[in-house]
Amino acid sequence: MIRNKLIIVIFIFTTQFSFSQDQEGQLSVDSQAFLEDTDSYDPLTPAKAAFYSAVLPGLGQAYNKRYWKIPIVYGALITPLYYYSINAKAYNKTRKAFKQRAAGEKDIYFNLYSDQSLENAQQVYRRNRDTSLLTFVGLYALQILEASIDAHLLQFNISDKITFDPKLMRDNVSNDNYLGLSLNLNF
Repeated sequence: MIRNKLIIVIFIFTTQFSFSQDQEGQLSVDSQAFLEDTDSYDPLTPAKAAFYSAVLPGLGQAYNKRYWKIPIVYGALITPLYYYSINAKAYNKTRKAFKQRAAGEKDIYFNLYSDQSLENAQQVYRRNRDTSLLTFVGLYALQILEASIDAHLLQFNISDKITFDPKLMRDNVSNDNYLGLSLNLNF
């Protein structure tokens, strides 16, 4: 019930604020004032930020002039690489020991681990190595996405001419809650 009312209210608001034209096909003065803020919009800016971030991590953040994010990006990308190298070395060491033991030779874990323990350790290190690599790839893609979204949001109109004020109101007679929305455009 409330959801249907909310949809109706949103529909009414979105249809009320359409641009009007006079008889000659020109935009009205109010509409022209509203569009002046959108003249600075450059649709290629988010694509450039994403491209720069893909080429060199952190470059998209520098393009957006968010220099404080660059150490966070590099810290996030270096951490899984560090754990990848640790787990890869341990995996190679246990793999080599497992192969030596299978060939009947003595290995560095001869008196420490049984054959089954050595095989389990090898599987754990391989799984951790692969997880670290996938984490790196995910964080690399995430920093590209973050640069693109930040470039989009830099162009977002946040002037005082537009205000949105949602309110939750209670009907004292029926004790029902209603959602009230207010959208103000000041020209």
